[in-house]
Amino acid sequence: QIQLRESGGASVRAGGSLTLSCAASGRIWSSTCIGWFRQASGKEREGVAAIYTGGGSTHYADFLNGRFTISQNKEKDTVYLQMNNVNVDDTGTYYCAANIQGCAGGYFLKQLSQDAWGQGTLVTVSS
Repeated sequence: QIQLRESGGASVRAGGSLTLSCAASGRIWSSTCIGWFRQASGKEREGVAAIYTGGGSTHYADFLNGRFTISQNKEKDTVYLQMNNVNVDDTGTYYCAANIQGCAGGYFLKQLSQDAWGQGTLVTVSS
């Protein structure tokens, strides 16, 4: 069983930067995919970025246009989401998720059925 805990959510001005952290514990296999989803008020949850803990390969949502970077510190079992040049559309609750079967070529970002979810951390971007 995997437990996930997000941190780093804050209020930030448009154009600014923010780094979210996802600390993982429990049975984390080398084939695990850990990633970020977000949900704005009144909208569906959507995948943002994911990383394969084994080889470090990454996957990103098309709408990011290179603004976010996902990375991991395997010694700390922590996954980060570096958010640059944020805009008001990035506002929402960001959730960390994990799937022990891997990222499935990025399909991880399109499915809401995951092995574990965190409680979420709120990001608010103001203009």
